[in-house]
Amino acid sequence: MAVRHLERQGYRVVARNQRVGRGELDIIVRRGPVLAFVEVKARRTRGCGVPEEAVTVRKQRQIVRLAQLWMAARPGALDGVEEVRLDVVAVDLAASPAAVRHLPAAFVQAR
Repeated sequence: MAVRHLERQGYRVVARNQRVGRGELDIIVRRGPVLAFVEVKARRTRGCGVPEEAVTVRKQRQIVRLAQLWMAARPGALDGVEEVRLDVVAVDLAASPAAVRHLPAAFVQAR
């Protein structure tokens, strides 16, 4: 659902479920000069809150570190890139119908 949503917004998927070191980047997309590392969170119920709330500061730090490692290993992937973003796609399966929310630049840099 997340990939389809991003593709409908004009993003091209660069990689999915990309293993980097001891972690994984869910989706890496590109649209023009923008390269985005996308964390996907889904929830079937709202008992633990909305999906995007699951992207904790600790998780943000991990995504920043993994994105840096990914870019360092693939400098050619940055050709023409003017902006690197850290996005979240929230898939709310508790909604009827299911809701998909794309949050561009959901976090800049975790401290």
